[in-house]
Amino acid sequence: MKILVIGSKGQLGSEIKDIALNFKDFNFIFKDLPELNICKKDSLNTFILNQNINLVINCAAYTAVDKAEENNEAAELVNSIGVSNIVKALEKVKGKLIHISTDYVFNGNNSEPYKESDPVSPIGVYAETKRAGELAVINTDIDAIVIRTSWLYSAYGNNFVKTMLRLASKMSTLSVVADQTGSPTYTRHLALFILNIIDSESKDYGVYHYSNDGEISWFEFAKSIRELYNLDCKI
Repeated sequence: MKILVIGSKGQLGSEIKDIALNFKDFNFIFKDLPELNICKKDSLNTFILNQNINLVINCAAYTAVDKAEENNEAAELVNSIGVSNIVKALEKVKGKLIHISTDYVFNGNNSEPYKESDPVSPIGVYAETKRAGELAVINTDIDAIVIRTSWLYSAYGNNFVKTMLRLASKMSTLSVVADQTGSPTYTRHLALFILNIIDSESKDYGVYHYSNDGEISWFEFAKSIRELYNLDCKI
């Protein structure tokens, strides 16, 4: 199987690249900007066709939630139109897709963990464009899995853990919100989950939620980071 990983320089793409050597039956191609731009339909079509791609793992996303409100066109290009371009290219080669989405498609008002069957209610440009990307996948006939995940952290890219470590090294006190609760997800676990799905040749296509176990607030998460790294910083 020839697998194209798009967004290979981000958190998830980098983790997949790290563990890909353990899956010797697959031929991986890792691409990111500027080598491959999912917003350019023709070049994407040509690449997938010429490389005989069987499956795409789409890790590419515009993830700057606040900036998306000002750069709504950029967010829509990557999170919605780009995903539609991937789907249309795979339709031509009868390829498969694993698309990464987000818990932001919900409004966050639930007091219980969200199920896949719960109605979505995206708030803001980032959430709306990610939901549009989901629909581009769901409303196609290709074999596809959408994975919604939450609060990713890893050694790669930008994430809450790395931000706390950076700020704590410069400041004696940090203020972190305590009224938002979620499940932090170690990105390497998600990467392994995705590759195990492919390895199992599962045909259970559809929408799935994946996160690590348990729940914590951003405030509690920050305190745990401080304790694990013995930081001299008040949270």
